[in-house]
Amino acid sequence: MNAVVLAVAVMLALSVMRVNVVLALFVGAMTGGVLGGLDFSTALDAYTKGLGGGASIAISYGMLGAFAMAISSSGIPEWMAGNIIQRVKTANNLRNVRFSLLISILLMAVASQNLVPVHIAFIPILIPPLLGAFNTLNLDRRVVASILTFGLTATYMLLPVGFGNIYLTQILAGNLQANGLNIDPNLMPVAMALPVSGMFLGLLVAIFWTYRKPRTYRTEGTETQNANIQLSTQSVVTTLIAVALALGIQLKTDSMALGAAAGFLTTIIGKVVNWREGDAVFAKGMKMMALCGFIMISASGFAEVLRATGDIQSLVNLVEHAVMGNRGVAALLMLLVGLCVTMGIGSSFSTIPILATLYVPLAMHLGFSPLATAALVGASGALGDAGSPASDSTIGPTAGLNVDGQHDHIRDSVIPTFLHYNLPMIAFGWIAAMVL
Repeated sequence: MNAVVLAVAVMLALSVMRVNVVLALFVGAMTGGVLGGLDFSTALDAYTKGLGGGASIAISYGMLGAFAMAISSSGIPEWMAGNIIQRVKTANNLRNVRFSLLISILLMAVASQNLVPVHIAFIPILIPPLLGAFNTLNLDRRVVASILTFGLTATYMLLPVGFGNIYLTQILAGNLQANGLNIDPNLMPVAMALPVSGMFLGLLVAIFWTYRKPRTYRTEGTETQNANIQLSTQSVVTTLIAVALALGIQLKTDSMALGAAAGFLTTIIGKVVNWREGDAVFAKGMKMMALCGFIMISASGFAEVLRATGDIQSLVNLVEHAVMGNRGVAALLMLLVGLCVTMGIGSSFSTIPILATLYVPLAMHLGFSPLATAALVGASGALGDAGSPASDSTIGPTAGLNVDGQHDHIRDSVIPTFLHYNLPMIAFGWIAAMVL
């Protein structure tokens, strides 16, 4: 069996059995590496070498966590949550409140990728105070996880701003051009429109069908009920300046860590965070995002072992020989291989450079148009970001929804997002490859 498929299967099986994701990634990597022809020592060396590749992402997440905690110190998140909870308690039509709340969460997730570029760091800050409102509404948390994951992934796949600029322009278009495809980077949103439409369809199904029924949770005092928090003008203005500065620096330097650090320092200078408490706030934010960072570091080691086996290339070669010139079959198999690779690596940003090297020559050989090739590579890389145990798009929602121990990472975040997003994205990605 192909080492990539085997490694991903072992990792997923262990994750479903509630083994910690970091350990599941390690065991999966070692299993795939050894059965892929590497001795244990070589596989371990490859895994260790790969850990460094996730270090920059981990430090960025830590810095974003610290920045998010500084924003929390302004009282704005608690003020927002308190007002929402009070509205839930006094509302006559809870259905409208439920819908408004879900739309608000979706907008927060979308904004976290561009307008306020804190990525998943906003979730552990804003979601736990809202759990009381969720419980009052008997809202199934799986629909909240689905909404958060959609906002985190579909946004960077379609909007070329913030993280979307990194994914679409720098990574996707850059790797397509580097592998010989002549295409305008401005066309990337057009190429990804149909795959994202598939995700949007899955979102509608999750909201209005799969998780529409009430679900009861224990109330354990996690909610914030004070809607009368007094916000000082200085805190609000300083926080807005910090957010704008963080966004500006990130866009200018492409560094999440640098932008978050500048935003954090601004909150100290503006006295949103007392400088004597700055270290404690920073450490708390880093701790909040620590597990996410460790998972991303481990996923980077996992990816390095898969590369070392050489079986990613073998998997693509298998596809090339199996399709026998049939573009429809080729498109489907390329999407499935992308799903398999990204499910293991956990990051579409890291998968694109791997797939583009292999897929662009294959797609050009089979006669796919440049736009169809971009759709295939972009969708193949994004497939599995939603629904992977090692993806920040599922780790983030779990971090916010499981603070009271009532939201399982695999059953309530991973499986729902896998079913509602990956399956329709395969269908719509295939259509994009055929019609573009």
